[in-house]
Formats: sequence, C-alpha cells, structure tokens
Amino acid sequence: MREVELWQRMDAVLPGGYAASWADQVVLEDLGSRTVREALSAGLPCKRIWRAVWAQLELPDTLR
Repeated sequence: MREVELWQRMDAVLPGGYAASWADQVVLEDLGSRTVREALSAGLPCKRIWRAVWAQLELPDTLR
C-alpha cells in the first residue's frame, strides 16, 4: 500500500477533512504510541498503519 492509498482510505472513513486532524492527534498503541503522521515519519509501512487505524476505528472486515 502506498501513502496515497492510506490517505484515500482514511478520507473515506473520516470524511470532511477530519482524517488529517485525526492523523495528527490520535495516538495508536499498535504503532508504538505514535500518531499516524509520526508513524509515517518514522518509516512504518502504510499497510501496518492502515491496520492500526482500522482496528482503532473498529471498521468492518470489508475495509481491512
């Protein structure tokens, strides 16, 4: 998964521009207590980041 796809998926589940602020503010334990932006800066794979977002938001399996 590329970063563009990660942001597209996040925008789809967090509409109205909320994805960007959520990515800056919500700390995810699955990412080593990092936000999405911190995880991206640290070089974590986008697929791992998406799975952490998916779990945190309790999204349906179809979006995994």
